[in-house]
Amino acid sequence: MAARMRSPRARFLLLDDDGGALLTTDRRQLLTVGHDAVAAHAAASTFLGCLPEADYFALTLDADSAACAAASTGGAFVELRRAGTSLPMFDAGVFAYARGLAHWQARTRFCPACGADLRLESAGHRARCTNPCCALDHFPRTDPAIIVIVDDGERCLLGRGRDWPEGRFSTLAGFVEPGETLEDAVRREVFEEAGVRVGECDYHSSQPWPFPASLMLAFTARAASTSIALGCELADARWFGASELVAGIGDGSLAISSPLSVSFMLIAHWLRDKTGIELADVVAASAGATR
Repeated sequence: MAARMRSPRARFLLLDDDGGALLTTDRRQLLTVGHDAVAAHAAASTFLGCLPEADYFALTLDADSAACAAASTGGAFVELRRAGTSLPMFDAGVFAYARGLAHWQARTRFCPACGADLRLESAGHRARCTNPCCALDHFPRTDPAIIVIVDDGERCLLGRGRDWPEGRFSTLAGFVEPGETLEDAVRREVFEEAGVRVGECDYHSSQPWPFPASLMLAFTARAASTSIALGCELADARWFGASELVAGIGDGSLAISSPLSVSFMLIAHWLRDKTGIELADVVAASAGATR
């Protein structure tokens, strides 16, 4: 691994303390550097993987080093939520992978079994307890969360978080509890947040969500009841018909999740299934009208 780091093939993806990655000046690509640019820090890097033309490493820099890297390359550190929609798919995936590993490393410094220091091994993918009487291995964790679009036959259920701006709505979501099936998590979360009973539910898709370490498991579901009773997590929840959804996005009174999110994909799936209309076209038309 040390030889790979020093090789001309090595490319280092740089992160700052806040998890932002160094992007090109136009912020449309990751800006990676060679070993010479990070020689003083390279030993602390994490191996991400290899392609025929390059070996990729992630390296987190302190504030001063990050500022120097940005100044010397003309790039800028940008966080994943802002960068994700403008980056190519490969770059966005590598960024998410690196950010997730870096977050786990920064917050996994002591053994939860005995409290001893942990030592990173396996090129940053494993942390081993330094207490010889313990010596447990710890690995990056992923927290499963469900996200669901609920349909009552004609309308979909969307909710607004308590700290969200007026008019912004999204599909309902929540973490899976220990010992709980994904389907039961869907039913529980929808009932807890909106008071709606859910019957049949089906898996739709998934999306890594490294904020900080989640995997979003997306479902479609059919409502068994339609009466709404808000729980403590939502400021509002409403049933939206397809025409109301399209009109609200068009006139700006309704804001939905970013196209980067699986929530957007769920709403797009529902709207396409009901009307044949593409959500991306509705959003693009609304953006054009705003300009």
